[in-house]
Amino acid sequence: MQNELIKIRRFLKERLQRDYTTLHGHKTDRENVRQLLQRTVELGESNSLLLIGPRGSGKTTLINAVLADLVPTADFQQNTILVHLNGNLHTDDKLALKSITVQMHLENAANGKAFGSFAENLAFLLACLKSGNKRSKSVIFILEEFDLFCAYHNQTLLYNLFDVSQSAQAPICVLGATCRLDVIELLEKRVKSRFSHRQIFLFPTADTFETYLDLFEALLSIPNEKDMKQIAERVSHLKMLNSEELVIHRNHFDPAKYKFNKKFMENWNNSIAVLIDDPKSAAMISLRSYYDTDKSESFLKTLLFRLVAQLDPDSQPHITSEQMCEVISSYTVDPRVEVLCGLSVLELCLVIAIKHHSEIYDRDPFNFEIVFARLGKFAKVSTTMQGIERAVSLKAFERLRHMEVILPISSVAGKIQKDFEMHRLALTYGQINDAVHKYQALPTEVAQWAHSSIL
Repeated sequence: MQNELIKIRRFLKERLQRDYTTLHGHKTDRENVRQLLQRTVELGESNSLLLIGPRGSGKTTLINAVLADLVPTADFQQNTILVHLNGNLHTDDKLALKSITVQMHLENAANGKAFGSFAENLAFLLACLKSGNKRSKSVIFILEEFDLFCAYHNQTLLYNLFDVSQSAQAPICVLGATCRLDVIELLEKRVKSRFSHRQIFLFPTADTFETYLDLFEALLSIPNEKDMKQIAERVSHLKMLNSEELVIHRNHFDPAKYKFNKKFMENWNNSIAVLIDDPKSAAMISLRSYYDTDKSESFLKTLLFRLVAQLDPDSQPHITSEQMCEVISSYTVDPRVEVLCGLSVLELCLVIAIKHHSEIYDRDPFNFEIVFARLGKFAKVSTTMQGIERAVSLKAFERLRHMEVILPISSVAGKIQKDFEMHRLALTYGQINDAVHKYQALPTEVAQWAHSSIL
């Protein structure tokens, strides 16, 4: 069965990385985009739309899923051209126009032609699409990183695309994807007036932890033959597109090449179901903390890829609760706690003294004199912290300020003696307690003092 586990590992890694067509949730948004593109392809309507959402929310996957639905139709194959632009790659109008010419296969038509402006270039390219029956082919422009196109000089590309979409020159659809919520404010007035102002906001679909668990199970389970066939069909549809810019054509996920032992596949799926069955298990408690950090599907896929990559036929045949806790802990580490764990014992003692002062006086401001006095009381009864010099403690206090563990309240520098300058604590009590718990070789007396403010 070693070969079966190796195949499952390869299948899951490939699906988590390169499945660009399977979209979980967003049914209404997907239908709205599909109808918009369908009207452009079948009825010759011109439209424009923006997909807005945080990174990893599924904007590109939604577009690919809709294209996979439309590709099998005859009108799309015969009368549609797809042009894919990316703001990170096409950084000015010339590069964008060159890419448009290549993707519309009009290099020969434009050869030797002299144009005065970008608008004339674009008008010529659209005029070349006129067929013999006076009907123009539909062109779908997909603009990834749409907000970067707003930085073009005079926003010439966006102006002309939106202008054509408003006129009856040729049926085109401009579909933009961006993570900036204020993208409309980046548009110039003349560009904004030609935009249809259709916007779809995408957010993570896992509104509850139960939905998140369903997604977790769906991504790690092996699909049955029927579902596998549907995924393979959708991938084959996208391979029919003409756009050379889409990575999907050169680096696609093809489930048709995988055949699994039915019994082994059932055992694998059962092991995943058992893993998430107990909500009070350590794995589920860790997964909930991961869920609280980021609810997006892309963030979950990153975790699952690491879990799958660690599978080994000899030592790790299944994903275990201990493995999940270990991997998740690397994502949920608080950087502030890590900073505290890197302090010296004296510096950590100063932080503990500040914590006790803040607890007793309800987070009142403090200065070095107050903190050093509290530290001195502890040093008198401690066997490990005796003989603390004032100058050394002041230097440690200044380092805490430099690392922004504590922050000065006064904005006027140099007018107050540094021993008496008031500060406030920039950490939570929980972060300090976690650091004390994780600190390597911390004296027992210091650890006990951290949990007691008697002194």
